[in-house]
Amino acid sequence: MSTENEGTAVPPAPSAPPVPVDAPAAPAPQGQAPQGPYGQDPQEQPGHGQGAPGDAGRPGVSSSAPDPSWPPPPPPTAPSHGDGGSGYGAGGWGSSYQQPAPKSGRGRGGLIAGVLVAALVAGGLGGGLGYTLAKNNDDSTGSTTVSASTSGGDVKRDPGTVAGVAAKALPSTVTIEAEGTSGEGGTGTGFVFDKQGHIITNNHVVADAVDGGKLTATFPNGKKYDAEVIGNAQGYDVAVIKLKNAPGDLKPLTLGDSDKVAVGDATIAIGAPFGLSDTVTTGIISAKNRPVASSDGSGSQASYMSALQTDASINPGNSGGPLLDAQGNVIGINSAIQSTGNGGFGTGQSGSIGLGFAIPINQAEYVAQELIKTGKPVYAKIGASVSLDDGSGGAQISKEGAGGAATPVEPGGPAAKAGLKPGDVITKLDDRVIDSGPTLIGEIWTHKPGDKVTITYERAGKQHTVDVTLGSRVGDN
Repeated sequence: MSTENEGTAVPPAPSAPPVPVDAPAAPAPQGQAPQGPYGQDPQEQPGHGQGAPGDAGRPGVSSSAPDPSWPPPPPPTAPSHGDGGSGYGAGGWGSSYQQPAPKSGRGRGGLIAGVLVAALVAGGLGGGLGYTLAKNNDDSTGSTTVSASTSGGDVKRDPGTVAGVAAKALPSTVTIEAEGTSGEGGTGTGFVFDKQGHIITNNHVVADAVDGGKLTATFPNGKKYDAEVIGNAQGYDVAVIKLKNAPGDLKPLTLGDSDKVAVGDATIAIGAPFGLSDTVTTGIISAKNRPVASSDGSGSQASYMSALQTDASINPGNSGGPLLDAQGNVIGINSAIQSTGNGGFGTGQSGSIGLGFAIPINQAEYVAQELIKTGKPVYAKIGASVSLDDGSGGAQISKEGAGGAATPVEPGGPAAKAGLKPGDVITKLDDRVIDSGPTLIGEIWTHKPGDKVTITYERAGKQHTVDVTLGSRVGDN
């Protein structure tokens, strides 16, 4: 399975399936044409550098020497960003499914055109038939048409309805277009964070424009503004941009409390799936604390999160957009999707299958504030490299340094002070079960530097518990 990052450009659509031979074709009307510590510095494992699907895929990443915990290579299998995403393929959190090669036939564009034509034809026929029946009725017993007492525009839409939430939130969302110096780029989404013109989005949405690229943000009313990247966090997949010549009437979206979200709560997602700006979809929270590792498939390092999972339809282009609760409060930033399509990295993009993942807003808010304040992300860490292999029944502290370039336990770091050693297998962080290195990374990053956590680990077949005060690392390098 793969997860799709939404910040990347949309590739050509796959061929449409052929029409079954026994299905009679509907006759068309005449003339009608027939469409660092990552919190626990992961260790690069042989064979794990690539093969995990990321928002197009997740190429391998080598670790840097100075910090044994940074940067970890992407996991064996990873979801893609949606804005685009996260599941894991073989060796990861699930088995990978290879979609059969499409048979020859018309492209997706041809199918869409065909559907549109068919709809128009059906509409025309239906209209003609309706007129004939009405005329016959008028000539005999009179019309039997029943009209609504009020027009659609007069219907009251309470603030708690989806329509009410969307009407209030849409004016504070933007469609982001990022273009690199080479001309490559993509489309994503963002939302107003404060009245000074700061917009929150995903790192993978604006990554192309970080070093001298072009960045624009367009509101639903059509007003378009140039923007600049204030700060970006690769590991968190969060970025803050600022509008140039921002208007004075900006209305920041209200931030909710993602810690209080419950499975089954209603969700509303806003974004620009496949470039279709200002699209609203709905669903529920289908899971919490879902460990997700994703990449945009451009060779960048993996991002890790303990995500909110939703079945609201999220597709490439939704990345960076708000995930709202039923009251219109932002509870997450849509970032990734799980997909059954695409067996490898960078081979294309697939759409939603009802498994979308959002960065909890409590974490994103903290990251955004640090980026606005200093321009650099701050990560919590334990100061130990962990294996990305999930076969150990937990997160195993590496027996040798990441890439062999450093010691697995940072001298004088939080893990060392707590007595943790190479080979120890961490099975719980507070009350959260840890089943792999990426899960531990995501959980540690939900905390802030200085937080005290309780770690349960196994050594030589015996279970131990120890308190660890998390350290900090500034920047992505």
